Amino acid sequence: MLQRTLLATAIIGASFTTIAGELVIAGRDSSYGQAMQYIVDEYKKDNPDAKVTLVQRPSNGLYESVVLSMREKTGNYDVILMDDTWAPEFMTNNWLAPLSDAVADKDFVQAPFDIGRYPDASGDIYAMPMVGNVAMFAWNRATFESHDLAEPKSWSDVLQAAAKIDEASDTSGVVFRGVKGNPIVTGFLPILWGYGADVVDADGKATLNTPEAKQALEAFLAMKQYAPRGVDVYNADEVRDSLQKGTAAMAIEVWPAWVPNLDNPDMSDVVGDMEIMAPPAEVGAPSPMLGIWQLAVPADSKNQKEAEAFLQFATSPAIQKSLALDFGMPPTRESVYLDDDVVDQYRWYPQQAKALTTGKARPRIQNWAEVESVLGDFLQMAMMGQMTAEQALNQAQRRIDRIIKV
Repeated sequence: MLQRTLLATAIIGASFTTIAGELVIAGRDSSYGQAMQYIVDEYKKDNPDAKVTLVQRPSNGLYESVVLSMREKTGNYDVILMDDTWAPEFMTNNWLAPLSDAVADKDFVQAPFDIGRYPDASGDIYAMPMVGNVAMFAWNRATFESHDLAEPKSWSDVLQAAAKIDEASDTSGVVFRGVKGNPIVTGFLPILWGYGADVVDADGKATLNTPEAKQALEAFLAMKQYAPRGVDVYNADEVRDSLQKGTAAMAIEVWPAWVPNLDNPDMSDVVGDMEIMAPPAEVGAPSPMLGIWQLAVPADSKNQKEAEAFLQFATSPAIQKSLALDFGMPPTRESVYLDDDVVDQYRWYPQQAKALTTGKARPRIQNWAEVESVLGDFLQMAMMGQMTAEQALNQAQRRIDRIIKV
């Protein structure tokens, strides 16, 4: 272990010079790093002469490293793992190499595959979806049945159910992440979309000062009274624990990495009780938020043909199934979501596949991170009672409008 740690440290600090036939892959650390190392090891089994170097970095460090490399055209990397929110910047700047049509396997769930195209879903392919993250909604069927409540179909249903459960028991009606920045924005977006509103319109202009957005935020703020005390500072761990302990009946946002232990009797008090589904919608169809991690080939790679072959291997059905079963990585292929072995381990995967099908990406603008930070600040101020929903949205609108025009 020490040798591997020292080697990883040396690799991270090195400046790479890629040679023909050698693939250098930029990936994340932790569980994502373990999954990618598994892929590399399996790839080498199939290609014994292949030379592959895997560089593992934290998410922020990964972004900074690949941006520097591609902007300066250093050719340091042949394959990069990237968050789908980075894709607009990378594609607009022509930093990624287009992939051949051969990668467009119809087994991929369409929505996560299409966000790898540019400039739109009918454009060229620049990235392949590796990790099928999608925001889901969780509700405790046993708690609902004990209160004569039906499955919530709308956000109004969620509020009504939360009020009834909260009043009649010691269980909180709902739980969510209230931390400012990415957490509170990620929880709010499916509600915003579920009311027919958005952060920006089709032309990329800020569009938060609408009656629909106000309704959405007022619904979100109303949930606080039925949530655990201190929900303003709740993050993923608190949401997960509330569900597993049965102290909250619903969570407006859960991700695949949060829920595998809901049916684990060693860690959960709600085995078999929790249902995972696409978030409700007040109008129209549900709009679950996509959080896809993609694989792409930098335009300055010296080994583009070999890199594309690695992308196809890494997103193949066999690898996707292994990543799901052994690493808890949600797949992006429909066949894997319906595989008997996978469904036996994750009974809600068919529902998750449906959510991916109708999933929606965060706004495809280059400076989404800055927009998200501003929106998160105003959402939390409204949640803390420091301003009304209308005030928060109007101020966010003005700030975001200035950011987008920069």
